[in-house]
Amino acid sequence: MAALQEYKCPCCDGAISFDIESQRMKCPYCGTEFDVETLKAYDEELKKTGQNNLSWNSLNGAEWYPGEEDGLRIYLCNTCGGEIVADENTAAASCPFCGNPVVMMGQFRGDLKPDYVIPFKISKEAAIEALKKHYVGKKLLPKAFRDQNHIDEVKGLYVPFWLFDSDLDAHIQYKATRLRYWRDSSYNYTETSYFSAYREGSVGFNKVPVDGSSKIPDALMESIEPYDFSDAVDFQTAYLSGYFADKYDVGYDNCITRANERTQKSAEEAFASTVTGYSSVRAENTSINLLKGNTKYALYPVWFLNTTWNGTQYSFAMNGQTGKFVGDLPLDKGAYRKWLFGIAAAVGVAVFAVQYLLWLL
Repeated sequence: MAALQEYKCPCCDGAISFDIESQRMKCPYCGTEFDVETLKAYDEELKKTGQNNLSWNSLNGAEWYPGEEDGLRIYLCNTCGGEIVADENTAAASCPFCGNPVVMMGQFRGDLKPDYVIPFKISKEAAIEALKKHYVGKKLLPKAFRDQNHIDEVKGLYVPFWLFDSDLDAHIQYKATRLRYWRDSSYNYTETSYFSAYREGSVGFNKVPVDGSSKIPDALMESIEPYDFSDAVDFQTAYLSGYFADKYDVGYDNCITRANERTQKSAEEAFASTVTGYSSVRAENTSINLLKGNTKYALYPVWFLNTTWNGTQYSFAMNGQTGKFVGDLPLDKGAYRKWLFGIAAAVGVAVFAVQYLLWLL
């Protein structure tokens, strides 16, 4: 015996059935009626949504040329465990991550060769000047920090990134509402109309970066994006001269989850932006399939700056290509309390003014 098809109401998810009087499908809970053909088309669209398929191709990394690794050295930080790659002429005095001394381990061997590198476009002097500009306009920054502050360390570091290329095929079902308000002499009315919207299509992503270093927070690296990949060149060890390069310790396969999160979120936002004219829109069913996914390995330039004040170390990062700057700053608690008191006082005055006007009326 064949199983009976059960239809759900797109508005309230209640089970609906055929209504003899109206000759239409009707929901006994919210009273919404549907043509049979319309409901059938809706059900067919729902079948296209379901499990996501986000499987990537295996990585085919580039290999080092014979002798290409001979000029590279590895430096080890005994404090944080960071392994840093630099050319043999680079003076390694301290770790760019924690600031503690590093020791040279020896000749670099193994791991994948980077496919691309974006060379530094911002100088060390410009990075220091950017830190000073970062202080400007920060009203809650302690004056002593701004006036007496000095920079402990400035390090140029090539950070390892996995770059993900993909095409996504998406099918997304939305539940939307539209509200209408009116009133008469006795009551205020609100009418809520429910709609079902469907979107499908393909979205392409190129060079979506995911940080390949566990020592650097992903949120910090994403905060100094974007990088302009048009400046990228094929990797040559000469670009490491005078700089450090962090060895990746997170493989591309362990970065796939983050790549999927970034691409899926961007795809969902792109499709949702086309569902307009409603009071609210909510994705009800989503199916995203990865049509093709490839991965490359690249080094991106970052300036790290460390400064100490009142026994606390503050770290900053700057995009070595675009100059985008981020970092935490100390808070002047006295100035913060005055600012908070001022906000509270302003709100209190506004509330009093409204109450006074209501009393007059």
